[in-house]
Amino acid sequence: MLEEVRQLASVVVAEITAAQDDKALEALRVHHLGRKSRLRQIARQIGHLPAAQRPALGEATGRAQQAIQQALDDKALALRQMAESASALDVTLPGRRPLLGCAHLLSQLTDELISIFQGMGFDVADGPEAEDEYHNFDALNTPADHPARDLHDTFYLEGGGLMRTHTSTVQIRVMEQTPPPVRIISLGRCYRKETVDATHHFAFHQIEGLYVDRGVSFADLKGTIEAMGRQLMGAETQVRFRPHFFPFTEPSVEYDFTCICKRQRANCSICKGTGWIEIAGAGMVDPAVFTAVGYDPDEYTGFAFGMGLERIAMIRHGIDDVRRFLENDLRFIRQF
Repeated sequence: MLEEVRQLASVVVAEITAAQDDKALEALRVHHLGRKSRLRQIARQIGHLPAAQRPALGEATGRAQQAIQQALDDKALALRQMAESASALDVTLPGRRPLLGCAHLLSQLTDELISIFQGMGFDVADGPEAEDEYHNFDALNTPADHPARDLHDTFYLEGGGLMRTHTSTVQIRVMEQTPPPVRIISLGRCYRKETVDATHHFAFHQIEGLYVDRGVSFADLKGTIEAMGRQLMGAETQVRFRPHFFPFTEPSVEYDFTCICKRQRANCSICKGTGWIEIAGAGMVDPAVFTAVGYDPDEYTGFAFGMGLERIAMIRHGIDDVRRFLENDLRFIRQF
């Protein structure tokens, strides 16, 4: 009888664990703990046993009853939790579609420009954002007294170095490691000490191009800029060059595109009625830059150009505040 009690407890606990609902659980409780249950029958027979056998059987019976009751309580709690969880989910409701993400407007523009320049034979090069003064200034023919090197214009780092002020640093690094011909675009984030407002930011994005080989001329530069402009701004886009100065190019120019308003309009918020929009700078690589990277300026010539991605995006989409690009406001981002 002692062995029967032990086996009975094990079998009953297993049946309770397998119960699927409250009704089945209640039936098991009545069957195994009710007045007519086998466990109660055994308990009533303890008094008829020899005195020496009573303690062991009584103890086994009590343990079996406790184990069965504990199993009932645990299963009841589990069933109640399942019911509460199920009631919180209405399976008849329509499903919720996941939110679909998209590339940031600047990332979209970057991919478009990469595709345009790769179609003209340019490779993509990358470099560090934390730079040294040599690659950021010295190798680019920027003298020590140039205003761009002042503390109020550039973010200098403790222990030396600085945050790059343009992606021209990548061009220097590529030329140091690669003999001509070189045809690359370098792009990424740059940093300058600017008072943040609608048209200025301390962090911005640039894309710059470099082509070095024998016989590269200003006509090649003009053709490259025109081809890029027409693919980017429309087939009717024209390019205008204006004399300028940059330490790392000679001659240097700024280039403009015809405005997207297509003609001179006094009320155009982009060109202010001029019919032209300023894009960026370009020029033929200064021989001093070639000397710094080990190229022979008597044998090779080249051109370089650059532009700000934010400016292009603002012109194309009529965006009036450069700060919107870095605010991570989904109301703005989802428009593109």
